[in-house]
Amino acid sequence: MGTAAPRRAARRCVPAAVCAALAVSAVCAAVCAVLVLPAAAPAAAAGAHPGPYAFAPGARAVTGARSTAGAALLDPGRTYRDTLPRNGRLHYRLELAAADTAYVPVTAVPPADATVSATDGIRVSLRDAHGTSCSYASARFGAGLSPRPVTALGQREAGKSLCQGAGTFSLLVERLDAQGSGAAAPAGAWDLEIAPATEPALARTGATTAPRAWDSATPGPLTAVPRDRSGGTGFAAARPLGEGVWRTRLAPGQTRFYKVPLDWGRQLYASAGLGDSPGHGYVGGALNLSLYNPVRGYVDDASVGYTGTAGAAALQPLPPVEYANRYAVPTAVTSVRFAGDYYLVLHLSARMTGTFGPGPFEVTLRVRVGGQAHPGPAYAGRSVPDGVLTVTGQDRTAALTGATGDDGHLTMTLVAVGGIGGGTALLLFLGGWTVTARRAHRRVSAQKPTV
Repeated sequence: MGTAAPRRAARRCVPAAVCAALAVSAVCAAVCAVLVLPAAAPAAAAGAHPGPYAFAPGARAVTGARSTAGAALLDPGRTYRDTLPRNGRLHYRLELAAADTAYVPVTAVPPADATVSATDGIRVSLRDAHGTSCSYASARFGAGLSPRPVTALGQREAGKSLCQGAGTFSLLVERLDAQGSGAAAPAGAWDLEIAPATEPALARTGATTAPRAWDSATPGPLTAVPRDRSGGTGFAAARPLGEGVWRTRLAPGQTRFYKVPLDWGRQLYASAGLGDSPGHGYVGGALNLSLYNPVRGYVDDASVGYTGTAGAAALQPLPPVEYANRYAVPTAVTSVRFAGDYYLVLHLSARMTGTFGPGPFEVTLRVRVGGQAHPGPAYAGRSVPDGVLTVTGQDRTAALTGATGDDGHLTMTLVAVGGIGGGTALLLFLGGWTVTARRAHRRVSAQKPTV
């Protein structure tokens, strides 16, 4: 542990439907056997069994120090991996400009077989060179008593009374670990993913008070027929999602990530529910739904206990996305402070197995996006990583289709080619696939980053 996972080449097979359209199944099989594309952010396919957490491709290995002396430097825009030992305290450092608001999310990933208590988790704090605390936050496993990825955010806000000016800042990550927790894993170490980001100052000073009024009424429930959409296994692998009723299947102990693009002025409502199941008993916090903002800052979460009867967990009504929300007090308001991808994270408690069996269990996710989109504030510079605080037309399209890469475009292109004569079709197919592979390889490092 503590080393970056090697980047593997992922074999991408032509979809079966495309092969049928081309009537060249044997050729497709041969192409699948020889064509290899560089691995990008992985996505969970329906019926697949991905790992417990997908770390960002290319994440750098880093070793946290036991004190601020000799702490490793973290550069905004890069993602890092480390391990947090039992009773551990790790220090890192950042060099920040005076005008930058910095966000440093830390995700802790315990082993799937770890034993955890409701109060176990991590605490993260950011401090200036004088030891003054800029912020602190904690994340715990909660009533589900189930090991899962938990994320806490350290931040330095430019323009506040504390921690101002350019210079060196220290990030402290502490493990909150009850006696005996995590004993099932060797040394009880937890993996860490750290993804620092910065937000520039505004070009012009705007409102410095939070919006006083917004529609906090919960809209009527969505009644559409659920559509299947499996989630990713990490922030970097989150599956795009838009408004609608979505269905997935989770085995006990699994966590799945989705991302919903929200423009300035847009408002998110979400709930997740379990259906009926045979069995008798009760599992507290059986299904957990969490929401994080584009820099992985905690917004809200909800959980539901389970007795075998259908039940749902709903996030509280959230305000529209506005820059001035940062001047509010409640976390669920101040965290909805910029446009970008908002992450919905589902977790099904591992304790479900003992009472209701190994599953998988059907989970229905209802997502509604309200409000009116409008232009955002003018920034004096660029966010790092670039584009993390914006929503593009491609993001909106991906939310509708669920596409995580070029697969959707490839499918449409290949189906169109199917109408051409056999020999010509095959040549165009091979040429187009090769060009797409080369382009994908060049875009791996240039794609819009996920913090």
